[in-house]
Amino acid sequence: MIKLKKITSKDMCYMDIQPEKIQELLDKIAIQDCLYLYCKGIDNADEAALRASYWPDATDCHGAYTGSATGFITYAMQALPHFEVSIHQITNILIDYHVDFAHVESKFSAVQRSPNANGEMQEVMLWGRYADYFEKRDGEWRVSKRTVIYDWVSEQSTMRIDKAKHFGSRTPIGGQWPDDPIYHVF
Repeated sequence: MIKLKKITSKDMCYMDIQPEKIQELLDKIAIQDCLYLYCKGIDNADEAALRASYWPDATDCHGAYTGSATGFITYAMQALPHFEVSIHQITNILIDYHVDFAHVESKFSAVQRSPNANGEMQEVMLWGRYADYFEKRDGEWRVSKRTVIYDWVSEQSTMRIDKAKHFGSRTPIGGQWPDDPIYHVF
């Protein structure tokens, strides 16, 4: 059996704490927060959150859309209000860190319910990866270049739902900006 020694404040005096390693950890957390902010923006149709995720001169290769990130945000904001549900989750974030830039690979899964081109409700489940080039400018990390790599997609027809009936007593029910409860809870 391994015995763990409790670290005391005296022990801390002898630890080699390198400021650059602490800064690297802080920067990696800032990169992760930016990824999470993007998900919040896309799921809640929160344009401000999306814009805060990308640098104004960023590019995005995002499936049907390739171009500027500002163009992608405009493209997304036209479609998102028609979504009944949009849920993105980020996992397995790998960060190849450098002081002022980073290559970041993160896995995503997404569920989206919206009308298709024929107006029929469809549910799309996506799995893939974001291949991001992040830059740190004036102490802030944002996406400078994104390429979405799709690993799997599942599409199926579904029926529209009445969320209040579907969730029953499970409230509050999520939605989009500015009505989503998260904007009123905090």
